[in-house]
Amino acid sequence: MKYIYFLITLFTISLIASIINPKEGFTCFLEVIPAVIGFIILAFTFKKFRFTNFTYTLILIHCIILFIGGHYTYAEVPLFDYIKEAFHQSRNNYDKVGHFAQGLVPAMIIRELFIRKQVISNQSFFNFIIVSICLAISAAYEFIEWFVSIATGDGGDAFLGTQGYVWDTQSDMLFATIGAISGLILFSKIQDKCIQKIDFNKTIK
Repeated sequence: MKYIYFLITLFTISLIASIINPKEGFTCFLEVIPAVIGFIILAFTFKKFRFTNFTYTLILIHCIILFIGGHYTYAEVPLFDYIKEAFHQSRNNYDKVGHFAQGLVPAMIIRELFIRKQVISNQSFFNFIIVSICLAISAAYEFIEWFVSIATGDGGDAFLGTQGYVWDTQSDMLFATIGAISGLILFSKIQDKCIQKIDFNKTIK
């Protein structure tokens, strides 16, 4: 439980830092609010279903990525401005980090839910279904960005963060898909060990 409190503390500090003198207040709100909503949902469901510490850590990392994007706007994160200049890129690509995480982290959340709740009996389609759900989430988020842009006009431009790139929407979904696949390849065994540890502790009790 101490580790959970540690994660909550980091979340709170990062959230506060992100909303102090942000580049654009409205954009900061739009980027930060999903993390806040997610935190509230996880808090209310904590007693009914507690994820592994590993999954909670990934969720925190995703939140911090959102907070940084909210504070600076995705098109003006300083480190990626430097990368842009150093590698002669045409745009600030921090938003691709965000969309990569948008695929990776939900993939691990869904995977843990599926395993512990025994949602899918046929393991042959297990990873395919997870990646498909992550792609659907990414597409739904693009719909939200589209709606916000139409509803707010110029006010939503920083939220979109296209920076004049005509294939931004498609590349965002591609990076989310790559993120989901990468998460399943890189972290499945680690997550399995964490899940087994939880189940073992329950058996002991």
